[in-house]
Amino acid sequence: MKAASSPLVLAGALTYALLAGPALAADEFRLSSPDVAEGKTLAAAQVLNGFGCTGGNVSPALSWTGAPADTKSFAVTLYDPDAPTGSGWWHWIVFNLPASVTSLPAGAGDLAKRILPAGAVPGRTDFGGSDFGGACPPAGDKPHRYIFSVHALNVDSLPLDSQASGAMVGFFVNANTIAKATVTAVYGR
Repeated sequence: MKAASSPLVLAGALTYALLAGPALAADEFRLSSPDVAEGKTLAAAQVLNGFGCTGGNVSPALSWTGAPADTKSFAVTLYDPDAPTGSGWWHWIVFNLPASVTSLPAGAGDLAKRILPAGAVPGRTDFGGSDFGGACPPAGDKPHRYIFSVHALNVDSLPLDSQASGAMVGFFVNANTIAKATVTAVYGR
């Protein structure tokens, strides 16, 4: 037991922690975007054009790094937990993204553009369709949180189609997530 607390062992452990720490941090699963920043207000481009809001309704560019080596697919979601519904609001859902995909370009949520990667399935949002739906909290409400998430999944695909609700996709995504990265932005009006 004394050997474990000797100055030489402690110095070795400290050296390992200092040298390995940055390497371990470099492998952390991270989500980033040139369009959306943690804790910052969403730009007009990511605001809905409808429901009383006038924005660009463009899904942001997203990229991710550091996914676990055993990732078999990804899912991307945009969720507002502050929506006055009792269950939040699903603004965007894409699943069955191949494990080789590490980014989505701006506008990928516009299904008419057909720029989602092959195999990706857009799920049904709370707007009733499968396109990206931007932020549009009720006027006068406190600013809402908009949580952009990428989930690394341990399955090649979820057994769902584009008519699956946000709650159903969320159930399967959460059951198969091995890592998750998020960026939370805010928006109020």
